[in-house]
Formats: sequence, structure tokens, C-alpha cells
Amino acid sequence: MARTNPFEFLQQVRTEVSKVTWPTRRETIITTIMVVVMSIIAALFFLGVDWVLGTLVQLILGIRFF
Repeated sequence: MARTNPFEFLQQVRTEVSKVTWPTRRETIITTIMVVVMSIIAALFFLGVDWVLGTLVQLILGIRFF
């Protein structure tokens, strides 16, 4: 592979960056909100699963603390 000098490299980078379709502010906000909501839903799901499995293990082993 041929080596390019730094000036050519920067020109190529500028060309490639100009081809990128950047998201709008609205798209960024909506995507961020969706990520936060899905993270909360996943956290609540795993909290519930952990609680159920923990309770089952305590019942099976007979080590209820409350």
C-alpha cells in the first residue's frame, strides 16, 4: 500500500467527512430519549428477574431473612 503524505491524508479525510450525513438536532434528541427509556425498561426487567430468582433461591435453601 502506497504511503501518502500528511497533507494528502488530511485532504482525503476532509473529502470523506463531507460525505457523512449528520443527524439533525431533533433526530439526536429523539434517539437519546429512546436510549434512556429502553435502558430504564431493561433495568426494571432485570431488577424483577433478579428479585424473583433471589426469592426462589432463598425459599429453596430455607434462608429467608425477613
